[in-house]
Amino acid sequence: MSESAEKSEKPEKSEKTARPRPSAERFFVLPAGARRPGRVPLPPGFAVKARTHDTEGRLSVLETRLDIDIPPHIHHEADEFLYILEGEMEVDLGGETHRLTPGMCVLLPHGIPHALRNASRPPARCLQISSPGGWEQFVEDMFEAGPVAMKDGHPDLDRLNEIGAAHGMEYRR
Repeated sequence: MSESAEKSEKPEKSEKTARPRPSAERFFVLPAGARRPGRVPLPPGFAVKARTHDTEGRLSVLETRLDIDIPPHIHHEADEFLYILEGEMEVDLGGETHRLTPGMCVLLPHGIPHALRNASRPPARCLQISSPGGWEQFVEDMFEAGPVAMKDGHPDLDRLNEIGAAHGMEYRR
């Protein structure tokens, strides 16, 4: 085989590993209270601030309100960073409970089980950053599934695991 034929058969860099070209087309300013449009309308308490495609897959940013407690779960692929805007919440990780108040933040590394609980009224509000991106897609899939994602006022873990499998999410009892 000739050297030129060998070179042409080598796989090109994938989109994920290729360095994207800088583009001013991705620039946007989001006014206070606004949200990025998505595939599914999200309820009050969830506002996408930067979608995965806005950041070329690097991260997604949501403003969320912790209306229900989130049972133990694992993000197999994404790190999760929470910055508390209002209220108080508790994070269970590694057998310890950490109480977070406004201005505090927490990094929840991928692969480590954790749970989130609201600890105030009105419910805690936070800025949630997930890297790599994709979190808003899971949230849209969850709300698109409707009330089926809830059972007797609590998250239906079997249904959430069905939805979450495509996003590297696993809920535990």
